Amino acid sequence: MSSVFSTPPPDFSEKEISEFILNHFGLSSDAENLYSDRDQNFFIRPISDKPFILKISNCAEKRSVIEMQDEATKSISHNDPELGIPLQIGKIHTIEKDGISYFSRRIEYIRGKFLKDKNLDEKSHEKLGAFLGRLSLALHGFSHLKADRIFEWDVRNIDLIKYRCDYLNSESEKATIIHFLNEYEKNVIPLISDLRMAVIHNDGNEHNILVDEAGDAIGIIDFGDMVYSYQVSEPAICMAYVGLEKDNPFSTMAQILKGYHSVFRLNDSEIKSAIWLSCIRLCISVTMSAWRCKLFPDNQYLSISQKAVWDLLRKLEKEDLDALSIKIISIVK
Repeated sequence: MSSVFSTPPPDFSEKEISEFILNHFGLSSDAENLYSDRDQNFFIRPISDKPFILKISNCAEKRSVIEMQDEATKSISHNDPELGIPLQIGKIHTIEKDGISYFSRRIEYIRGKFLKDKNLDEKSHEKLGAFLGRLSLALHGFSHLKADRIFEWDVRNIDLIKYRCDYLNSESEKATIIHFLNEYEKNVIPLISDLRMAVIHNDGNEHNILVDEAGDAIGIIDFGDMVYSYQVSEPAICMAYVGLEKDNPFSTMAQILKGYHSVFRLNDSEIKSAIWLSCIRLCISVTMSAWRCKLFPDNQYLSISQKAVWDLLRKLEKEDLDALSIKIISIVK
């Protein structure tokens, strides 16, 4: 069955997009192609208007999923207007190329630096966790039928990780993934009844979080991976990414959870499970990359950070994560 991850992304030129903007919105503009994964994003600079993003969704994307993102961002903005959230401008449009139709929409441009371009200190990581806590508070109570879906980047989707182990390059890589899947079964499954469920952003990584000059988080973009999953997955996912390429990843990861808990209170089971959920997110990253690199060998975006992900997974594999999770509880609380 095809999905947005197995279907080639849109491939519009900057000239085609400038013409589309002129024909549909009456705006003369420059269009800059921003590299993306499964969709296509353009930074639009109109001559006589504010800049915005034009997002062209993968042709396999359902309109209802796009509508969910619009409703969610509006809900967040209503509940916490100070959060930097990119709202949809106007309605969803259709754009065609080579007989294929794609949904397109204008999205507000949020100013700021990407987290990947800023080195944060310990206090800034705690503030980042608090920012994600604010995001969860603003999303609290939001529901949508399309959020409760089988989704490749949902940490609950263990079977897909197992299936995609066959695409890994070596038996040692497979053994590392199986190790963490076994740890998940042993340490998270018994806690499931205590893990609250919610609609989450599900992709708080260094390419989606925006910070100011001081390194404080001010916004978050790309709501395409939204899903109904464990509430604690929201900080756990960010923990996974901030741990990359760190001499002491555990301290950094713990600060994210500490900041999150200071704003959005977690129970002990949620705090304890966070480190294993971070590991599962990393497992999804490398198995998805291995699978999709076979499908799209020319898409360099798919292999971004994979060496760093494997380095962190192997470092975590050597740790006593049970003892570490108990230590994290003492830091967070």
